[in-house]
Amino acid sequence: MRTLAIETATEACSVALFEDGALLAGAYEILGRGHAERLVPMIAELPDKGRAERIVVSLGPGSFTGLRIGLATARALGLAWHAEVLGYPTLALVAAMAREARPGPVTVCMTGGHGEWFVQDFDADGLPEHELRSQTPEQAQQDMHYSVAAGSKARELLMFDGPGMVTLDILPDARAFPLLPERLLTTSLAPIYGRPPDARLPA
Repeated sequence: MRTLAIETATEACSVALFEDGALLAGAYEILGRGHAERLVPMIAELPDKGRAERIVVSLGPGSFTGLRIGLATARALGLAWHAEVLGYPTLALVAAMAREARPGPVTVCMTGGHGEWFVQDFDADGLPEHELRSQTPEQAQQDMHYSVAAGSKARELLMFDGPGMVTLDILPDARAFPLLPERLLTTSLAPIYGRPPDARLPA
C-alpha cells in the first residue's frame, strides 16, 4: 500500500511517498510562507504524481494558513483518488524524530501564537503524556519535565545545553512519518489549533 504524507503546519513544507513503509521519494523546503503555491507542485513531482491509497496529513498545532492548505489538499486528493485520509498531531511527529536521534522521553516545544509556545511531553514510546499546552516562555520553563527538548523553541526552553541537557532543533518532516506511532493516526480531520480563537462573539 502506498501512503502520501503531507506536512504543512510550520515554516517547513514537506511531502513524502511511501510504499509498504519504505520511502519512495520526498521533498522538504523551508518556506516561511508560500505553502499554497508549493504544496501541490511538490506532490506532483513525486512518483506517479504522489498517488496513493492512503493520505496522512498534519493536524497541527501550527500555522493557521498552513494547516488549512494541507487539510484541504489532503481532502481533495482523497476524494479524487478514493483514498483513505488520516490526520496526525504535529508535535507527535517532532517527538518521533527526536526519539530517533535520542531515545527516551522528550518535551516538544514549538512556536505558538502571541509569544506563547506549544508544549507537550512524550514518553519513551512516543505517546503524549498530557494534553497540548499553550504557555508563555516563563510558564513553559517552570513546567519543564525532561532534560531532552525538541522543536523550534527547544533551545530557548532549556535556555542552554548544560550538563545533561540536550536540545534538538527540529521542524516536522513528512519523510519521517514511519517513525510516528500508528495509534496516533485519526480519522478526525479537525485542526489542532492549540489555543482558543482570538476573536470572540459579543456577549
